[in-house]
Amino acid sequence: MEKKKIVVVGGGAAGFFCAIQISELHPDWEVIILEKSNKLLTKVKVSGGGRCNVTHACPDVEMLLKKYPRGERFLKKAFYQFATKNTIQWFANNGVELHTEKDGRMFPITNSSDTIIDCFLRKVHQYKIQVLTQHEVLAIQHNNSIASRTNENNFEETKSKKNFTLQLQGREAMHADAICLATGGMLKSDRLSWLTNFGHNIVAPVPSLFTFNTIDKKITTLMGVAVDKASIQWKGNKNIETGPLLITHWGISGPAAIKLSAWCARAMAETNYEGAIVINWTPNFNESTLKMEWINFRMDFGKREMGSKNPFDLPQRLWHFVLQEAGILLNTKWADLKSVNQQQLIQLLTRYTLDIKGKTTFKEEFVTCGGVDLKDIDAQTMESKLVPGLHFAGEMMDVDGITGGFNFQHAWTSGWLAAQNISREIAK
Repeated sequence: MEKKKIVVVGGGAAGFFCAIQISELHPDWEVIILEKSNKLLTKVKVSGGGRCNVTHACPDVEMLLKKYPRGERFLKKAFYQFATKNTIQWFANNGVELHTEKDGRMFPITNSSDTIIDCFLRKVHQYKIQVLTQHEVLAIQHNNSIASRTNENNFEETKSKKNFTLQLQGREAMHADAICLATGGMLKSDRLSWLTNFGHNIVAPVPSLFTFNTIDKKITTLMGVAVDKASIQWKGNKNIETGPLLITHWGISGPAAIKLSAWCARAMAETNYEGAIVINWTPNFNESTLKMEWINFRMDFGKREMGSKNPFDLPQRLWHFVLQEAGILLNTKWADLKSVNQQQLIQLLTRYTLDIKGKTTFKEEFVTCGGVDLKDIDAQTMESKLVPGLHFAGEMMDVDGITGGFNFQHAWTSGWLAAQNISREIAK
């Protein structure tokens, strides 16, 4: 019997995980990873500040699904087959223990992404998986597909019994029984005509997980100030995120801001990242409840100077800044605060509005909103509904999560499912 040959396109997290899973199930098969650049596992290397945020401690699938702005319904069947617990167990079985931080993010106990990379490279060596860098795939032909035989790439006739032929930049064509595409985000339709000729649609990609550039730079004088808990909203959008915020030299960052960018990625792109964010520095209150509570503040702190201490545990620099914005002198007594200044201060604390123009994206957090349309992908197998034997994994699909290890979890899950289906179907 002819040896089965599987090609995984993309040398990132999803591609490596898929290739390894196939080899674990069929160590005798020929498995090849093709990577167009000369670098492998780049996001694994830099994510989490070089520590690799492998997954998130979220064992409840229904809760896990809520962390995906795009793909929630699609992932339900997938996560009931392979989710956080399975990820933790797989890494433990392969010598990598993970630890959980207080916000739920999970990292290798070494706090080094090299631990994950070394684990993958050991598995690649163990199963003799070929990893070929600087191998760019220009097009793929499904040898049983009329669409591919009539596409603009004009493949040479092949007598291969394999299901697929891959055209490579400056190299001989390669043949495969099955393919998993795991090329990452920011897909360009004009460079994937062979895929659209199969009937697949590509949802226009836009960035997700970014921070906000403010027009008014007064706030940036507080560069480095971090607030443990604040809420943030894109004005005109219903989504609100609560969590840590960081004031930077360009604007607003921190986990809450980055999570908000995921939920509003498409809406913000449509406005060319111009609009406004509304911050509540005191998320336990809204404007009306804080106004009611202010009576108690006057009684409790009446003779105290407002600049000395604040009842919200805000960083002192931020508290002084907001007082000055409200026209309040730092030595003003709580009991002497004029009603007009009180109202202005309450509004600044609960609805601090900043005009935004532009974004800042970090390589280690960069994720794409958009990709291959999910309607033509089987959610249980990651196989194309249009081209038998063609599979997808990772960020190439129109699935993305908020920050915190959720995008890697999707990479592991989709890579695992694609591998299971390839192993079943091709073995028949």
